[in-house]
Amino acid sequence: MTFSSTTTTTAPAAANGADVAEQRRRIHHEADVVIIGAGVLGCALAVALGRQGRSVILLEASMKEPDRIVGELLQPGGVRALEQLGLRDCLEEIDAIKVAGYFVTYMGEEVDIPYPVASPTAVPPEGRSFHHGRFVMRLRAAALACPNVTVVETKATALITSDNSDQVLGVECMGSGGSSSSKEDEKKDCYFGHMTVVADGYASKFRKQHHQHTPKVKSKFWGLELIDAKLPRPNCGHVLLDDHRPPILIYQIGTHETRILVDIPENLPSASVKNGGVKGHLRNVVLPSLPECVQPSFRAALEKGQLRSMPNSFLPASTNKTPGLVILGDALNMRHPLTGGGMTVAFNDVVVLRDLLSPERVPDLADTHRVGKQLASFHWKRKNGSSVINILAQALYSLFAADDDNLRALQRGCFAYFKLGMIEGPAGLLAGLIQEPFVLVSHFFSVAFLSLWLLFKQSPLLRLPLVPFQCLLVFWTACIVIFPYMLAELRS
Repeated sequence: MTFSSTTTTTAPAAANGADVAEQRRRIHHEADVVIIGAGVLGCALAVALGRQGRSVILLEASMKEPDRIVGELLQPGGVRALEQLGLRDCLEEIDAIKVAGYFVTYMGEEVDIPYPVASPTAVPPEGRSFHHGRFVMRLRAAALACPNVTVVETKATALITSDNSDQVLGVECMGSGGSSSSKEDEKKDCYFGHMTVVADGYASKFRKQHHQHTPKVKSKFWGLELIDAKLPRPNCGHVLLDDHRPPILIYQIGTHETRILVDIPENLPSASVKNGGVKGHLRNVVLPSLPECVQPSFRAALEKGQLRSMPNSFLPASTNKTPGLVILGDALNMRHPLTGGGMTVAFNDVVVLRDLLSPERVPDLADTHRVGKQLASFHWKRKNGSSVINILAQALYSLFAADDDNLRALQRGCFAYFKLGMIEGPAGLLAGLIQEPFVLVSHFFSVAFLSLWLLFKQSPLLRLPLVPFQCLLVFWTACIVIFPYMLAELRS
């Protein structure tokens, strides 16, 4: 099924040229760019390139509103990128909730971590939380309204490559994404572009052949939707920490709806079949640890039984070396969703790629040599917006899901660091507003040294002779927490 692009007030191309380009897209299935996946990144990229005058075909298996339990929180850095793309209005009319920062609890103690303000006269930065599907539908509407974009509901099944090289020429598709009455009605079709973009999400079917790495999954987020929950800090993301269970996230996604995400690592004893499975863990471990004001709505949601899960994946990015192909979004790069940074990375990537492939820099996307050079630059330039978020997400999860004494020592040091008022830098990193890896590393090792000092301060007198050895182990643990992820960001 092909969706018509409606005329809008965006600057149109010359009438004849636009008509010819549209005819090539609709009849001949040819464009400058073919994008697989009309999700958050695919739609934003289609609009960004379309507004530059590129002809774009956007393929999506199902144009129905998606229903997911992640991709519901956009950090201020992501809001800023959305503004740069001219898509800020997609946050309107979806009952989105303003997010001013974080509220963190640890072993009964609390700390507020507001997003940092650039100056006393500046407007405080805000994130947004919302129903993922509503946001995606607004982005799809923007793509449908872009004169240079044609949206097609069809299921991409394979990449088309040249007979003489590995260059990708386009996409082979089948049927109409499930809207056909039967499999017999489905037919094979092809769409060709100078550049093919794979943006088909975390379960990408095209990643394996063209990506150096495979996703690593150590846990899942199990989610429930709470109705009319009372939160300790409205307009804040809630992070509930404990040294005997993995982290819990709570954030409002609508006037009446609140999302709770519970991290459950593989082989967690309290979630074993013997202990009642995931529901047993939620009932016996999570429920008693929640703030009292949240417990009634959580209990009601648990009894309703609409539990859903998503894998928490880690996937470092790799340089694209296949001519004619670009892999983006979760198909390219994933990190633990604990910090809610995925969409911020996606929109930052679109901004960077839009600028690198602007008609001034690349007049013709058929020039694969020039496009290849720009994509090589993209791999490193995108790291300004992605490296901090990737490293922070993985490092914080390692601390907050602590499963040994050394990690728990770092966990205590991290919360003590927040309690000392050292929150502006970490909040800026979480928000996606500070994009300097050195700032992240300096704060991380400040936490590590504070953890060592707390070991000396809190150890009984009889244990003091052993503390230096324990400090050495804790510091070594800090190094092996962060350095592998830093090295992953330095690889090509």
